[in-house]
Amino acid sequence: MPPLNADERTTLESWLDFYRTTLAMKCQGLDDTQLRTAAAAPSTLTLLGLVQHMAEVERNWFRRVLAGESVPPIHDPRADTAGHDGGFAVSETSSYATALATWQGEIEHARANCAERALDDTAAFMGGRVGLRWIYTHMIAEYARHCGHADLLRERIDGATGM
Repeated sequence: MPPLNADERTTLESWLDFYRTTLAMKCQGLDDTQLRTAAAAPSTLTLLGLVQHMAEVERNWFRRVLAGESVPPIHDPRADTAGHDGGFAVSETSSYATALATWQGEIEHARANCAERALDDTAAFMGGRVGLRWIYTHMIAEYARHCGHADLLRERIDGATGM
């Protein structure tokens, strides 16, 4: 639970970490077969795909945009035949252990890139400037949306709720 009365930066970072932890908890106790199960037909969305996607999202916002790093996509967007982008597709060789390690690595890069910046710091984006505060807020919304998806997927897989 994020602190109820903290400064702005602590509040933003705490909510982002809360949702990162929530997504990881939704995956706990499942095997790779369950994690790659598209449990809410007709959607092809899986818990493993969500973890892979969030690694891509972390990389995009905190490395490419905020830090200006030139890093390639983690997952080949052409591999996704369902029309998604950004890591949602799960290949035959995808594993949760690999996806989790990659995602955690991107989170560590994100934390390091944010630690040296103020909330008012900006980076070039789409012909303008985007602030770290905005990126944090966007990431909280992105995780919250996908944690809702994860809730539904997990409940359909094994009935677990409220984790």
